[in-house]
Amino acid sequence: MKVKQKKREEDSFINQHEFALSLILFVIFLALIILIPKAIIELKEKTCGDGTLYGSCSLVKPYYCDGGFLIEKALACGCNDTGSMDGNLCTNSLQTESKNITLKYFLDGEQKTLDFIVYKGAATYLSKVSRVISYKSGEKPNRTEFRLKKINEEQQRKFLLPLVIAIQNLTNDKEDQARIAISLVQNIPYGASNKTTAFFGTTINYSRYPYEVLYDGEGICGEKSELLVFLIREIGYETVLFYNQKENHESVGIKCPTGESYKGTGYCFVETTGPAIISDDSIKYVGGVVLISEPEVIPISSGNSFGKDLEEYQDANELKSLKKNPFVLFRESRFERLKEKYGLIEEYNIG
Repeated sequence: MKVKQKKREEDSFINQHEFALSLILFVIFLALIILIPKAIIELKEKTCGDGTLYGSCSLVKPYYCDGGFLIEKALACGCNDTGSMDGNLCTNSLQTESKNITLKYFLDGEQKTLDFIVYKGAATYLSKVSRVISYKSGEKPNRTEFRLKKINEEQQRKFLLPLVIAIQNLTNDKEDQARIAISLVQNIPYGASNKTTAFFGTTINYSRYPYEVLYDGEGICGEKSELLVFLIREIGYETVLFYNQKENHESVGIKCPTGESYKGTGYCFVETTGPAIISDDSIKYVGGVVLISEPEVIPISSGNSFGKDLEEYQDANELKSLKKNPFVLFRESRFERLKEKYGLIEEYNIG
């Protein structure tokens, strides 16, 4: 009897310890379930808007990731090849006659603003850059080369990258960064330059470089589209320019799911002459013009794609439906909701 009792006591002791061990393991497992996702989120948050880790220099000099914000820190990160160092700042000889501009944009249904400094020295320099590309005998002018010449101008890039940084300091979310860039450019007023330029013995309308659009505070479709593809490219998205020759109109394409893309190109249509919803290609322009021709697709950059479930896709489809059917229930109130959310305007411009 004593042997059996001792055996029962030993079994009970073992069971109690097994239960205690199981309980401890369960608590550890539960803690891991709770803490690991939190640690992952915190790890993701330990970067600035361009992906630079806290306490590290950005690939874009002289920026440094300080507590989630990209700041100029030339003493730690240096300047680019042609920049001069002034304390923690990198200076450029074209940084003359500065002026502050306020750029308007819409995000999450709210109108917001971003202040930015532009320089007359840089704008004047770009106004004097040749618009001509020399070709050998028998070679044909290439629209892509002309666009890339304007978008990739080396000095201009140094003055446009701070705007990209300013956008990246507003949010770490790449899609929101793209939304901000798109809305900023759309809300720059439409307007053509009153200057002309000589081109192979003929006089043609002056074509602004992207930075000049910022400085002048206006631009036409091609000029504003070139500014936007620069910003979107630097944020990290795959971009193209759409050129509808029949309507003489230029717009932007951003990589997105084919089902949401413009004419099955794999790129979402983005109007730049005024506020519009991403992927809405049903826009009616001044004089009742609509884009019906097949666009020339001009590749600009490779990169990321918009995701499958952007709310803009649904909103753009709703807007198209409201335009087609004047008898939709609550049509006016639904349109007003979209108009306020994206700051939509009544008319758009061609050319």
